[in-house]
Amino acid sequence: MTIRPSIKDFLWMVFGAVLLLAIVLVALHFQKGQSPAELLAFKAKRVDMVERMRLALASASEAEKSAVMAITDEDSQKYADQARAATADVERERNELGQLLDAGGTQREKDTLAQFSKSFTDFQRVDSDLLALAVKNTNIKAYNLAFGPAADAITEMNDALSRLVSKSAPTPDARAVAPLAFGAQTAALRIQALLAPHIAEESDAKMDAMEARMTRDDQEVRKDLDGMAALPMFNGDADLATAASAYARFSEVRAKIIPLSRENTNVRSLAISLDQKRKVMFLCQDALASLQQAISEESIPGVNYGAPSSPR
Repeated sequence: MTIRPSIKDFLWMVFGAVLLLAIVLVALHFQKGQSPAELLAFKAKRVDMVERMRLALASASEAEKSAVMAITDEDSQKYADQARAATADVERERNELGQLLDAGGTQREKDTLAQFSKSFTDFQRVDSDLLALAVKNTNIKAYNLAFGPAADAITEMNDALSRLVSKSAPTPDARAVAPLAFGAQTAALRIQALLAPHIAEESDAKMDAMEARMTRDDQEVRKDLDGMAALPMFNGDADLATAASAYARFSEVRAKIIPLSRENTNVRSLAISLDQKRKVMFLCQDALASLQQAISEESIPGVNYGAPSSPR
């Protein structure tokens, strides 16, 4: 005998179907209305963004090092611009990722991003100071002056003084000329020899000591040149005029070298790069690695990340 459902039974069946549909909709709501495939895509997008941030951060660091090590203003500026552009990419990705995590990230992910943001703020501050120094290249400019115009002037002075010693050799004034000429040459060479250590020096106190020694030697050079100028045989002598003129040029160049050396921008930027920048870079990369791991470990309903079980 066939039993047909009554109208009442039919209504109960419809009510059950509607209730089941409501339960499914509630479940989907708590899954943010996304299928497992959509959730996987959302996770992959966030992981990819973190990876891009890590690469951009590494690119910024490499460009910064190139800016520090470049030997021309043009190259330093080019690499500094590249470093700033890469850092801007990190900032843009960080803001976008923050919005994504606000919409669908875990508290662990948000906290880790906040940790990165704090370190990244320090990174930007250090980078700004470092790149501003790197593009000035004051130490390199000082070296170029020391081993270019300054060295040329000393060579010209020494050659002129040597000619004075030679032409005075047959005269009674030879015994007076040689000590004065050699004294001026020696003192000038001592000044020249102190320029490179001064440019490389980090300590203000040690630079002060070098400059004091240069001042004493400068006084010696001028005293000896004046002593030679007082000798009647060198009255209007072209070589003595050349020696005095060459030393005056050397003194002018030295007056440009000392302030550049004092700025110490290459030395300071390198020190920051090897110390402060390296430390804050490590903190940023470590935070991004932790964030990437946190996103990767985020569970998705219906998705099994474990190894498949062996059939019995």
